[in-house]
Amino acid sequence: MKLRAALILATPLVLALAGCGRSDNASTEAEADTVEIPANEALSGVNEGPVTDPNANAALPAGEATPAMTEEEKIQAAGDSAADTAAAAADAMDETATEEKAQ
Repeated sequence: MKLRAALILATPLVLALAGCGRSDNASTEAEADTVEIPANEALSGVNEGPVTDPNANAALPAGEATPAMTEEEKIQAAGDSAADTAAAAADAMDETATEEKAQ
């Protein structure tokens, strides 16, 4: 009975694979000429240009690395950020444990 069920399930899978797999040379289907031309045609009616983002040059939050920081300052900022994340995770775990004990 298990053999019959396995054959019944395998038959449609084999037929599906056989029906999908005809291609003389699959590598030609993904070449730049065949991919970029349809993309360019899809964008041919677009007249808008790039949009400026007023927040793109906004100040970074405190503790984040800035281009003027030295390598040591960047490492210290990353360590502080990791310590803050670890402390928040520990607090969340403590809250969960306290809630489970209360129930």
